[in-house]
Amino acid sequence: MEKEILIYDTTLRDGTQGEQISFSAEEKLRIAKRLAELGIHYVEGGWPGSNPRDIRFFQLAKNLRLEHTSITAFGSTRRPGTTPKQDTNLEALLEAETQSVTIFGKSWDLHVTAILGISLKENLSMISDSIAYLKSMGKDVFYDAEHFFDGYKANREYCLETIRAALSGGADSIVLCDTNGGSMVGKIKTIVEEVRSLFPDITLGIHAHNDCGLAVANSLAAIEAGATIVHGTINGYGERCGNADLTAIIPNLILKMGRRCIDGSKLTLLTEVSRYVSDIANIPPLNERPFVGRSAFAHKGGVHVSAILKKPLAYEHIEPGVVGNKRRVLVSDLSGKSNIDYKANEMGISLGGNGYGSREIVKEIKRMEDLGYQFDTAEGSLELLIKKTTGQFEEPFSLLFLRVINEKDRNGQTNSQATIKISVGKEEEITAAEGNGPVNAIDNALRKALQKFYPAVSEMRLVDFKVRVLEGSAGTAAKVRVLIESRDGKDIWNTVGVSENIIEASWQALVDSIYFKLNKETMR
Repeated sequence: MEKEILIYDTTLRDGTQGEQISFSAEEKLRIAKRLAELGIHYVEGGWPGSNPRDIRFFQLAKNLRLEHTSITAFGSTRRPGTTPKQDTNLEALLEAETQSVTIFGKSWDLHVTAILGISLKENLSMISDSIAYLKSMGKDVFYDAEHFFDGYKANREYCLETIRAALSGGADSIVLCDTNGGSMVGKIKTIVEEVRSLFPDITLGIHAHNDCGLAVANSLAAIEAGATIVHGTINGYGERCGNADLTAIIPNLILKMGRRCIDGSKLTLLTEVSRYVSDIANIPPLNERPFVGRSAFAHKGGVHVSAILKKPLAYEHIEPGVVGNKRRVLVSDLSGKSNIDYKANEMGISLGGNGYGSREIVKEIKRMEDLGYQFDTAEGSLELLIKKTTGQFEEPFSLLFLRVINEKDRNGQTNSQATIKISVGKEEEITAAEGNGPVNAIDNALRKALQKFYPAVSEMRLVDFKVRVLEGSAGTAAKVRVLIESRDGKDIWNTVGVSENIIEASWQALVDSIYFKLNKETMR
């Protein structure tokens, strides 16, 4: 029976070396708990010898009670010319009070002689006696063979000597690192197979970086070659181009390779964990990320949608819910009747028998997208369009008058004022408001006018506003597309407007946003 693959997460250490990523000690603790819920075997918390934040994390982590997950501290071999007991980094590892520790050492002779400036023999001693010291203190020791694959290609015999040095010190496992991320899949597999044949009884791991876009592939190839520990980060965060992405590795291991790693029932948490870490990192989720991305199971072409309505397997390699994701059908000028039938059903809109109206809706969408509208990113406007086309929507208010004034004084200070008059049924309302720009002023004035009739508008707010020039060669007369994202306490929705006039395009998107909110309220 094949061995279980142990998942070693280094999001909290290697992941934080990526640009724009920084976690507080408390945030690290929260992420560690979510990783434990997912069933990750080892969570590398950081390098306690390098900064106060990681020291604080390990102090907080001492109170964690994780049933199946081990928090691991990371550090380096001792410094040249000293003893392990005198080395402050090794002492910091011990003070972290984790049962398992990971230390890295040099495998590539280039790093030993040209970077550290020491003898090859001294490097071997640094590896072996550092590990021996940690073992004497009762620790489980992972040894990360840094730059192993580059070292193996440059000086195979010395590279293997570093492994022997680690084993002589008592290392519990050897993790082979493609630190520069420059190795090809075939080479990774060949080298791991060679190391496995030379050291048949040791526990081997793989730690791959993504500089060639191959970190996941290299990790899976190493597992096929005999590695039973795989390092990675959630969402592939990490230095330069990142690390191997565990949100791809884990489902590939379980669903594609039939290998045991985390409990298969925990796979449904994968998308949630991916987005949770993304939120804390304050980095927008990558829509195209395999398995967990918003677009991973999104279908736009009419032929594709027609097929998945009959048999999802036709265009989906797994059922989305297995990894906690969901299927999405998009609507655009590439759509067919099947897209509309699916979306209408999803939105709870009746098209009548045999999809009555869907062909007319497709025709209208194609016409409007030719004008510059984009409905795959504005599903709020799409829902309104479907209801308008099928006679299932009645406008809750009408615009009678709108004036916007922008002023700029000699000091560069700007001010926008909007005056608006609307009608609701037989009643009319006129009001004015200021804003930090014309769209903000219009938004404020419209809400102010509507609150008398529809108090629910006070629950919603505009959270994103994007403007795109559709044809730049026309200069200031070019068409613009405005996309607005709005939310209330329960939902998020997107709306779109298109015009040569940016105020008009903004008005269209803004009104659709409010129409959508009010229509949603009447259906509850």
